[in-house]
Amino acid sequence: MFEAVKLTLRAKLALTYGTIVALTLAGFAAIAYVTVSNELLRNLDASLQRAGTSLLDIIRKEQQQARKPLASLKSRRRISSGDALRVDILDRPNMRNFVGPVLNSETVEPEDPVWSAVYEHMLLNSSNTALQLATLEGGVAWKSERLGTDSLPTFGLFAREAASATPAPIFSHYWLRGERYRIVMIANDVASVTAAYPLSEVDQTLRRLFSLLLYGMPLALVVSGILGWFIARSSLKSVDDITQSARSITASNLQLRLPKSPNNDEIARLIDTLNDMIARLEQSFAQVRQFTSDASHELKTPLAILMGELGVALRRPMTAQEYQSTLASCLEEVERLANVVQGLLEISRAESGQVTIERKPLSLSGLVGDICDDMLLMAESKHVGFTTDIAPDVKIVGDKTRLHQAVLNIVENAIKYTPEGGSVRVELLAIDGRARLLVSDTGIGIAAEDLAHIYDRFFRVDKARSQNIQGTGLGLSIVKWILDAHQATIDVVSAEGSGTTFKITFVTL
Repeated sequence: MFEAVKLTLRAKLALTYGTIVALTLAGFAAIAYVTVSNELLRNLDASLQRAGTSLLDIIRKEQQQARKPLASLKSRRRISSGDALRVDILDRPNMRNFVGPVLNSETVEPEDPVWSAVYEHMLLNSSNTALQLATLEGGVAWKSERLGTDSLPTFGLFAREAASATPAPIFSHYWLRGERYRIVMIANDVASVTAAYPLSEVDQTLRRLFSLLLYGMPLALVVSGILGWFIARSSLKSVDDITQSARSITASNLQLRLPKSPNNDEIARLIDTLNDMIARLEQSFAQVRQFTSDASHELKTPLAILMGELGVALRRPMTAQEYQSTLASCLEEVERLANVVQGLLEISRAESGQVTIERKPLSLSGLVGDICDDMLLMAESKHVGFTTDIAPDVKIVGDKTRLHQAVLNIVENAIKYTPEGGSVRVELLAIDGRARLLVSDTGIGIAAEDLAHIYDRFFRVDKARSQNIQGTGLGLSIVKWILDAHQATIDVVSAEGSGTTFKITFVTL
């Protein structure tokens, strides 16, 4: 099987442009051809109808003056010429006497020179127009020289209806001596007229139009294709520039940006979007590098302690009590390593969507109350004051285990970072369909420049002030993820040396 031809975007745009132009030209040509054809035919019908109407007006006036009936050519040979209406006025030498005057206001405005010229041309040019006058019974009373011995169709037996109403004109095609004619049959209460005109001129005009369209369309397609190619090339030049600039940006120089476009168009918006994406990538790479560095640092310290303790135990003999003390120290460092690894694993699973959050109704009042009961012992052991104010019957929808982990971390940090003699207060309020949890302490506080980073992994406040406080720096990162998963918000207000207040807001049932 042949492989599909892979076209460039430039070729696709040029091909699409050419196809649209081709279809548009084809549609325009078809509409133009049909419109011109119909218009020519309509104008011809109007001219024939007006010529026939003018002839009928002449016959009616002649009959009113002569007060004699119109007879067919055969009938007039059998009766006296004085008993039938003479139509000698229709002979060619006399036709100029009535071409203008007979055009009354019902057929055409006298001041219209165009229509007057058309009538005169059709009525006087017997070599093109064929006219035939007939009685209402269908007998031919007069016909133009062009017909010779031939005759045109007539209304036929129409005398009965003509006395009460004027029939509508009948338009049709008719073949005469191998030539196609357009005819109109008109009748009134006096006679009927059939006017015919050869369609050779109309057909010739349409053939010229068809030839013009036939030869003009390919030329127009070629020109439009060339123009489409250059338009596509000009439009995509900026895309080529973006491509070249984007290729120069790698992981080692993510600080670079694509050059901005001076135009406010789609390309400019694409450049802005790509620059935003590069900025996000730069931030992500920076976070990855920082995370790797922090994780290495956090793991390096307990591993170094383990190696030192075990090295000392292997280099010299020790008493049973010394071995026990060394093993206890090693176990403490292993627990620290396990906590770091467990925190990293939990964050990684959460970011990859592998952690499922249950959505069940639960009592937030009971959850916060249980946590406070557990933390009271920790506060007493540190000689930190611990007070609570928990509103009853506050219910939300969420994962009880995860929310317990998040709230416990906040309360535990408040106690952990509050020195002896300080105080911690936990409040749960129900306000306007929302539950608000406030955890306040009088601890060491957080510097203003550090507030934006407290949810970063491994971030810890000034280690000089918290060097005796155990922690991995992952707790608040996990808290932020849990609260975001529950559509809850967390805010912090803190000042260095003046304590910290965490405010968590939930949507209640």
